[in-house]
Amino acid sequence: MVMKNPALGTIVALRGIRDAMPECWQKALGPVVRVPVRSLIAENTLRASGESAEHIRVLAAASAEPPPIVVHRATMRVVDGLHRLRAAELCKRESIAARMFDGEEADALVFAVQANLTTTLPLSSADRKAAAERIVGLYPQWSDGLVASITNLSPKTVRGVRRGRPAESTPSTEGRVGRDGRVRPVNAAEKRREASDLFRKNPEMPLRQVAKAVGISPETARSVRNRLLRGEEPDGRERDRSTWTAERAREADRQDDPPVVVLKGPVHAAPQRAAAIRQLMADPALRYSENGRFMLRLLKAHAMSDEEWTAVIKGLPVHARQALSSVSLEYAKGWVKIARKLARNAPLSVQQ
Repeated sequence: MVMKNPALGTIVALRGIRDAMPECWQKALGPVVRVPVRSLIAENTLRASGESAEHIRVLAAASAEPPPIVVHRATMRVVDGLHRLRAAELCKRESIAARMFDGEEADALVFAVQANLTTTLPLSSADRKAAAERIVGLYPQWSDGLVASITNLSPKTVRGVRRGRPAESTPSTEGRVGRDGRVRPVNAAEKRREASDLFRKNPEMPLRQVAKAVGISPETARSVRNRLLRGEEPDGRERDRSTWTAERAREADRQDDPPVVVLKGPVHAAPQRAAAIRQLMADPALRYSENGRFMLRLLKAHAMSDEEWTAVIKGLPVHARQALSSVSLEYAKGWVKIARKLARNAPLSVQQ
């Protein structure tokens, strides 16, 4: 719908923005009161281009009174609604409707930035960057993502703003608060190296245990482990493979959050494997249950030595080997899933 009266359209838009204000800010605002215009401190702290005379005239021409402005109670400084105040002055009004903001001046700045993102006269990109720089200085413990969500910038842009500030003007912090309210370490590279050391010493260590010990998220711990499996250091450098063998990597890849049973060393040799299967087949708990017998049949079908498998492969037609390889890999993935599920229910982990 097209508004015929631009002033009325502006008032409607302002009221919509007020109603969409985050609940946390609504709680910081007092009830609507009438405040003498002459008692207010009006300073443009957000817009480099200054006040818009045209916008002031539009607001002054509106027949309806605009939504209340926001005033910082402690200083009587206008937090949001400078153009509405100028319009009231232009109309020679002695008072204006206002809501008082109870909080620190730094919080008032954050409120003002958010309140002016989607108004009929939104902040420019340069203004938002300038606001981000001020917020980073006031709240160095806030993450780039959190500041970005406040200023409607990208985290990458906020990161550049933070790096561009003099080091002495931005106090260092060990952790930063994210948008979810959780604190994460600033020196993530060091935390990743600590996690990688734990994985090297104990590849079977559950992800959540590593994350808790180091002070990172489980997903970050998973990322560290995946880098090790690909032969990378957490910081991207090529590592010494002698400390993380392929066998240990495969064992770690079997791990999920719960402890698992890991069979290592000579147990993988054919004689020991055959002996393990014979022992399982003699277990009455397996032999006299339907699921147990089914599992034993599957294991027995695969209980072949490497030489026997080599002989089978040599006898297969060449044209079918690629397809057989793909299908075999899919079956192998299935066996890995079965091994993981079995390990989750194992009473303990077999150590080397």
